[in-house]
Amino acid sequence: MAGPAFRAAAVRVRTPATSANLGPGFDALGLSLGLYDDVVVRVAESGLHIDIAGEGADSLPRDEAHLLVRSLRTTFDLLGGQPRGLELVCANRIPHARGLGSSAAAICAGIVAARAVTIGGAERLDDAAMLELATELEGHPDNVAACLLGGFTLAWMDAGAARAIRMDPADSIVPVVFVPSRPVSTETARGLLPRTVPHVDAAANAGRAALLVEAMTRRPELLLAATEDRLHQEYRAPAMPESVALMQRLRADGIAAVVSGAGPTVLALVEDSAADKVARLAGEGWAANRLALDAGGTSVLPLA
Repeated sequence: MAGPAFRAAAVRVRTPATSANLGPGFDALGLSLGLYDDVVVRVAESGLHIDIAGEGADSLPRDEAHLLVRSLRTTFDLLGGQPRGLELVCANRIPHARGLGSSAAAICAGIVAARAVTIGGAERLDDAAMLELATELEGHPDNVAACLLGGFTLAWMDAGAARAIRMDPADSIVPVVFVPSRPVSTETARGLLPRTVPHVDAAANAGRAALLVEAMTRRPELLLAATEDRLHQEYRAPAMPESVALMQRLRADGIAAVVSGAGPTVLALVEDSAADKVARLAGEGWAANRLALDAGGTSVLPLA
């Protein structure tokens, strides 16, 4: 059987940063943020050429080991075959190893770009299949669901298959991220989690995660109570003591702050009128940024 045909024109894909867990929603809840990586993918006559600007420009591989390339290759295999060559231009703005979904962004960019440059790609790989593939590559669905779908997402596994629903967060919620200079790997952060937790803590988190859906979509005044967590943040404190201390200080001031993903970034969810003031609370050693909420998820954009 003949392999797929590819478009001659380049494709530009934009992927948003994400914040997973959001406190009690461990490995389930995610939020898409208005901070983006862009990649332009063109099918070439031969070889692999990668140009990287921004985050990771001095450290990311420029060969088949790059996570974006691995995602592209896996997707092309599912679509029926590899192109003769690839040219990639990456503009990276999402900080790496900071709990803002940089790996999910690379994975989703590769999947969406491969589908877009393959003629008939959308018919061969639908949106549900993209989520399943992204989850397989990432290992869990929370970040990739938010990255693909945008908005506020709830993801879960059903008989081994990834599933997700998208909700619109309340317009008044403004994310403020506090990004430290020192990274923490996801593997390190996950390695600190216990195999079991007390039943009372699990029960408390179940209630707060349910409350968080209401707080994020309709009643932001409940965000402080709804973001209380007992399952992962305190256990990860030895790997990121400054992050947990900042989160606790913000919460003591009535601000709904959480460790973003596996950390060490701290995410605060605040009202628009308070966002600029909150961004000034971290002090030295933190890059504080007020972001927008992203509604569109991973998207194919015009080249211009």
